[in-house]
Order: sequence, then structure tokens, then C-alpha cells
Amino acid sequence: MLLCVDVGNTNIVFGMFADGQLRAKYRLATDTARSADEIGVMLTRFYAHAGLLPEHTGEIIVGSVVPPVMYTLRRALAKYVGCPVRVPGEDMDTGLVNLCEEPLGIDRAVSGIAACELYGAPVIVVDFGTATKADAFNAKGEYMGGVICPGIKISMDALTARAAMLPRVEIVKPRRVIGVNTVEQMQAGAVYGFVGGIERVVRQMCAEMGAQPPVVATGGLAGLIAAHTGVITKVDPDLTLHGLRIVSARRKVGC
Repeated sequence: MLLCVDVGNTNIVFGMFADGQLRAKYRLATDTARSADEIGVMLTRFYAHAGLLPEHTGEIIVGSVVPPVMYTLRRALAKYVGCPVRVPGEDMDTGLVNLCEEPLGIDRAVSGIAACELYGAPVIVVDFGTATKADAFNAKGEYMGGVICPGIKISMDALTARAAMLPRVEIVKPRRVIGVNTVEQMQAGAVYGFVGGIERVVRQMCAEMGAQPPVVATGGLAGLIAAHTGVITKVDPDLTLHGLRIVSARRKVGC
């Protein structure tokens, strides 16, 4: 079996694959203060809950955008799983051609690789995570560039932190756009504000690409936003995990 680990700013997601299929998924809050044993014990519980054994894992691939977590995570994986760990961008190449001026974050790279393979290229990938990112990949599967803006949750957190009279609210489907109380108005602003923003970004990207590619959304709030717009054609919450799986498979074929 293959263990794919997506280390993000908000969560670490563990995905166990067998025969190319995602058999189990476990989400752990990203916390740089956790010890290797804390991570390891939680990971052991994940295996047990899924009815799997750590010793059946043949390889681990880790995609990380949080360097401070990596030392303890590597120690936890070595002690509690005990099989080779590969890290794209460090000891293996993703194979993605990047047409931009700077390196691309590994999460965005592997998500794009997965979207191109699973849904075809060209493609636009929108990730509703800690940051909201929209990335364009051309017909060759090459990374063209993208957009980064604050994520929905951190935007709302900043709003409540800076406006003393505004409460924290749950980000859920609003009943209407014209809210009749503060909570409804904030929920409508969070959802429809980001819907309008992503619709404009996608339309402009399509114009610059000279194409109407599929738009694949991922991230924790992808389903909520996709339900209110027609520009998103597919929601895939496991896109990054599949990208790590695909990178691992391609490495083996290339060996």
C-alpha cells in the first residue's frame, strides 16, 4: 500500500491507497508543536480505524508546504510506519513543466498533475484552502500561472478580528443574499462574495488561455462554493492526494 501525506497550513491529510484506490483518509490539524510520538500515535489509530496495518505500507510520499513540521513528521513516519519516505521537490521531481518565474508550491503542482491526468488538459484548478488559489495548465499539462488570494476562513477571521461588533459565524449556505440579520449578512458575504470573485477569475483565465477548459475545485469549502456557481465543473476533495499517488506511480515507471 501507498501512504500519501498532504501537509497543508491548516491540516495534514493522510491517504492510504491500494491498487490505485483511496481506501482511507484521515485529517489532523497542522500544529508545529506536536511531537513525533503524538503524530505517530494518532497515525496508528488511523490505521486501526481503517482496519489496516502499518507494516503493509510499502512506500510513503509526502507533499508539504510547512517546512517546520517535516522533521517531526519524518520521525513519526519512520518510527510508527517504518518504510521509505519520498518528498517531491526535495528528493524526487514531479515532472511538471513550470512556465513561471518562480518555483511552484508542491500542493499546487501535484493538484495540477492530478487534474490533467484525471480530467484532461487544459484545465483550471481552484483550491479553496487556507489561501484560495486558481491555477491554469495548458494543453501540454504545463503550469502557466495563477492567482492567490486570502482564503474564505481567514478572510472572515480577519473581519471579526478587526471589527469589534461583528461575531464569528459558521461558513454555511446562506438562506438568501439579502440577509435580515448580521449573521446572515456575513454568511452571504462570505459565500457570494467568493462566488463572484472566482467567477471573474475563471472568466478572465479562460479569455487569456483562449479556451474553455474544465474547472476542478478542491479544498475544504469547494463543495459549498461550487453549489452556487456554474463555472466549476468538478469538485474533487482528494485531488492533492491523487496527485501524490500519480507522482509516485510515474517515478516507479521511470525507474
